[in-house]
Amino acid sequence: AAAAGQPRPEPGCRRPAARARPRQGSLTRSYVPHSFAPMTSVTQRTEPAEHAIRAIRSWLRLERAFAAFNRELRATVGLTGAQLAMLRIVAEVGPTTLAGLRGRLRLHPATLGQLVDRLREKALVTLSVDPSDARRRVVELTDDGRRALREAPLAGPARLRSVDTDPARLATLADALDDAVELFGLQRWAPR
Repeated sequence: AAAAGQPRPEPGCRRPAARARPRQGSLTRSYVPHSFAPMTSVTQRTEPAEHAIRAIRSWLRLERAFAAFNRELRATVGLTGAQLAMLRIVAEVGPTTLAGLRGRLRLHPATLGQLVDRLREKALVTLSVDPSDARRRVVELTDDGRRALREAPLAGPARLRSVDTDPARLATLADALDDAVELFGLQRWAPR
């Protein structure tokens, strides 16, 4: 029976089940598509969408900046962002083993090998046998590699290691980037 003051449903139509309301402060309402969320007010319905659009715009801005940076880097220095990052790390730590680089960069061995091979082909690094252990290979910067570093702009993630920045701001950035992986649903493709 219909409650007092409420219309009866038409014959053959079922009344929708009452939905559980999310607790105050719960993330549920923010991440449930508005067609499924309880209808409370236009502001509550559109606010998460506006925040999502702002986040998407910010991500696209970052993505476009990286793409433009990488195009300019290839045109001016002949390197990719990953190759430049590798050069910067080798310059920072000095001659290092492939295993040492792999530990620092957390790259798959094949990916690391390809990066080092490309840099070696461009004569920006040398790869030699470690005199103390013939099973290990040592990567070292060449003079051309140092020159490429001087000519390349200091931008992208490598810049974080070279500029004086508030540690709290860096921690916030790291948390935000980790959140991006999760919120974009990319955990399964993200290396640990």
